[in-house]
Amino acid sequence: MTDRRDRDLWDLELAAAAELVGRARDVTLVAHVQPDADALGSALALGMALRQRGATVRVTFGEPARTLQSLRALDVADLIVSPDQVPARPELLVALDTASRSRLGCLAARVDTAGAVLVIDHHATNGRFGTHHLVDPGAEATAVLVLELLDALELALDEPIARCLYAGLVTDTSCFRRADPGTHAIAARLLGAGVDPNATTRELLDTHPFGWLAMLSAVLGRAQFEPASAQGLGLVHTTVRLADTAGLRREEAESVVDLVRSTSEAEVAVVFKEAGPDRWAVSLRAKQRLDVSAAAAEFGGGGHRLAAGFAADGSAQDVLDALRRALHRAPLA
Repeated sequence: MTDRRDRDLWDLELAAAAELVGRARDVTLVAHVQPDADALGSALALGMALRQRGATVRVTFGEPARTLQSLRALDVADLIVSPDQVPARPELLVALDTASRSRLGCLAARVDTAGAVLVIDHHATNGRFGTHHLVDPGAEATAVLVLELLDALELALDEPIARCLYAGLVTDTSCFRRADPGTHAIAARLLGAGVDPNATTRELLDTHPFGWLAMLSAVLGRAQFEPASAQGLGLVHTTVRLADTAGLRREEAESVVDLVRSTSEAEVAVVFKEAGPDRWAVSLRAKQRLDVSAAAAEFGGGGHRLAAGFAADGSAQDVLDALRRALHRAPLA
């Protein structure tokens, strides 16, 4: 779950974070742009706990304008607000699951105007852009770190809070495929707080409209396999065009990479999602050996060793060619 070589330093940072959050009366919790279940679930869990302590709390993110439908059920306390409702000078800004201030989008400038900034994150590329930090690249989800902070604050773990944390845990570990015994123990604790794992996972990962099947047919049908790419470990890639997702929620395209990466012959799976004319959101996954976060970093993106992403401009072919070169340079485990 964690790899904290300097436990004394971690304990000091945890105590400082708990003291900071514990005395704050007004807290703005910000997830990264295009928030996933770990980012938004972590923010909502901490937000609900702090509201129970009497703090004024808001949860937000720079984009998109609306919360993904699959995540809306997590906001049972109605904490999510639009970016324009964030104070110009927040008393305390908490950035969650965010490796760099640029990932806050239109809210990045609040880092400079906030009274204090706490960064809670598990990305190895975190730039420690706050005044206080809880950053552990060994944690398998930011939700793990939020739970540790809640414990330090001696805050109760009720079902809505536990469900938000479980959402982050189940998605960032690929349904616990990348979870160690400590993370499974945390999951057991969350289930003990009343989380229904079947209902939670179904809402997050296993519910799609009928049109999703037609989209998959088109997208998977154009997949290509390159056995010599990714340093000879194999690359499989496909493209999701805007026309493929017409009438569908944006998150429907996010599920494609998990299907593509099941290709047994390829170490690396890549999905190019069209965001506009010659604009692409690119998702990368690796099975075990190749560090795709290093490849993503060459394009200004990031993530984790086995799961990363970036945005790029240019033709699909040009971006693919550049990505092939980046994968050729990426470190191997």
